[in-house]
Amino acid sequence: MSDLATRISQCRLCAGRFAATATTHRPRPVAWFAPGARLLIAGQAPGARVHDSGVPFDDASGARLRDWLGLDTLAFYDRSRVAIVPMAFCFPGYDAKGSDLPPPAICRETWHNAVMADLAPIRLRVLVGAHAHRYHLGVRGSMTRTVANWRDYAPEVFALPHPSWRNTGWIRKNPWFEAQVLPALRARVAEVMQDG
Repeated sequence: MSDLATRISQCRLCAGRFAATATTHRPRPVAWFAPGARLLIAGQAPGARVHDSGVPFDDASGARLRDWLGLDTLAFYDRSRVAIVPMAFCFPGYDAKGSDLPPPAICRETWHNAVMADLAPIRLRVLVGAHAHRYHLGVRGSMTRTVANWRDYAPEVFALPHPSWRNTGWIRKNPWFEAQVLPALRARVAEVMQDG
């Protein structure tokens, strides 16, 4: 772990915020990156399972994302090559209805500029979900439009939907995603991961 990742893993800025959620949990930042990584996976925030395990994308969404990228588990979790940096490092909790809360902005505001500087230069950014699209691309429109315009950002950036089961219907309604985006993404990931 880098010094910065260690400092992030000790952050407790949101302790009061998380205590007030329906889950009443404590912060557990999941900082999974190291200087020298060439591939950045920018997501939303850890879920409850990741909060428990301390391993990013340690769930069905992660299995789908690894398939999309064409990476096996060993390569995906190699911090020397892959940095996993969500918009918030902790599980934000659930609201009273059991829905995911959005990533708290204070996490991004506190840590992200330093993380991006620590990681530079990244060869490929994979942006998972609308929160990551907004931060890294500055887009404010629909997630579908951002993903559909993938050629505008490739080969340095690929904007993806979140690989959650909740987006299975979206994937079925947008067959161009699996037919066009994923083959180009896998080819670019393979190229970046093979380069020295």
